[in-house]
Amino acid sequence: MTSLAELIAQKEELERRIAEVRKEERTNAIAQARSLIEVFELSVDELFGKKQKAAKASLPAKYLDPATGKTWSGKGRAPQWLEGKNREDFSI
Repeated sequence: MTSLAELIAQKEELERRIAEVRKEERTNAIAQARSLIEVFELSVDELFGKKQKAAKASLPAKYLDPATGKTWSGKGRAPQWLEGKNREDFSI
């Protein structure tokens, strides 16, 4: 019967051999991929698809400057036309 120590040694040897073969096959795969990219003049977008920007949802305006008609949603930094003033006076 095989002892635990022998099984562990076999496992370690197999893991070492797996790592060697994986490294060799990975190197070959990279070379093959580079060759195909060069031959077919592929771009990054063609290979991985274009990254699409997430559409920003515009928020409804909560405040209106009657002098200029500019609006503000209440999110983010307050506009200069609202600084130092009561926001409720400009509420829509």
